Amino acid sequence: MNEGLIPKRYAKALLKLATERGDDSRIYTLMQALSASFASQPSLAAAIRNPFLGYTDKQRLLMAAAGATEKDTTFIDFLKLLDRNKRTGMAREAVMAYMDLYRKANHIYRVKVTAAAPMGPKEENRLKKLIEDRLNGGTMEYNLLIDPELIGGFTVDIDSERLDASVANELKQLRHKLLS
Repeated sequence: MNEGLIPKRYAKALLKLATERGDDSRIYTLMQALSASFASQPSLAAAIRNPFLGYTDKQRLLMAAAGATEKDTTFIDFLKLLDRNKRTGMAREAVMAYMDLYRKANHIYRVKVTAAAPMGPKEENRLKKLIEDRLNGGTMEYNLLIDPELIGGFTVDIDSERLDASVANELKQLRHKLLS
């Protein structure tokens, strides 16, 4: 069976349960923290997949990585379900699928702005306002990066769309025109 389909099914079930319990935003917060832990600690995924590590240790490890407490019963129930079905090794993929489903259900867009140099607060707020207008009432998770290789200007990535207003892109297009 498709390795991407199974985690997505668990994520859908978790989103449904969390929404029914009113825990969906808390679970999203835990999933963001857990995703960051998987990204910063590649050994976490290996530990979760280790067949010699018991469920209790894996549960403690995942709860600590997510910043979860004993009060997060929906999250704990999710971990138990993964363990019961021998799918704990797919926790990272299920986390990513949950975050995608939650964002889609709540009209949250991941926005990454890459600029050649730091922007002033006025310029950055103006850019944020322009992006918000494009989201049709959705909200954004905003991230600003600095990349001097752009030479000037910026790029804006909204989920899988890209607006490239960089000098490096203009030079690249000019080069293609001259070579044609």
